[in-house]
Amino acid sequence: MRVQRIERKGGWRSWTIVWPEGTLHAEADRFLRVHDGSGTQKTYAYYLVDHLRWLERECLAFDTVQLRDLERYMGIVGAEVHMPLGEPWRVGKRPYGRSALSIAASCLKGF
Repeated sequence: MRVQRIERKGGWRSWTIVWPEGTLHAEADRFLRVHDGSGTQKTYAYYLVDHLRWLERECLAFDTVQLRDLERYMGIVGAEVHMPLGEPWRVGKRPYGRSALSIAASCLKGF
């Protein structure tokens, strides 16, 4: 899964998420289109693709995710949570800082 730039008429750019074979991730695209034309769209696309990749690794469908799953994910990327987190995620990358955690939380809440 990856973030894909889309060139629109009039020189506008949009951002979406596509599956490895290049097809749109329909639910992610629907969510990201709400933010079409804003810098937020690109930012949310990158936070969302990381979360969707994690869901795949955990064998969780995005539409069945529970609050506890979201808490665990946020803990894995850097939030302070008091629970078992499971296997490391984003190996070799620094944990999100306070601002990035806030943006990730807003993105996932909206999704």
